[in-house]
Amino acid sequence: MKLTINGVVKDVPDELTVRELVVHLGLAGGPVAVEQNREIVPRAEHATRPVADGDTIEIVHFVGGG
Repeated sequence: MKLTINGVVKDVPDELTVRELVVHLGLAGGPVAVEQNREIVPRAEHATRPVADGDTIEIVHFVGGG
């Protein structure tokens, strides 16, 4: 399926949840905030919220440092 992720159209496997998408993109190493079609996805829903073909996803990956 095709998703727009952070402004870039990408092909990803079908039938992913938000959590599976984050893992697929290699961003599972730290906390992330996810917006799906302009709606914040609560972290508690990441494992169960499906993504669909044509969705627009914004992902912010937090990185520590100083």
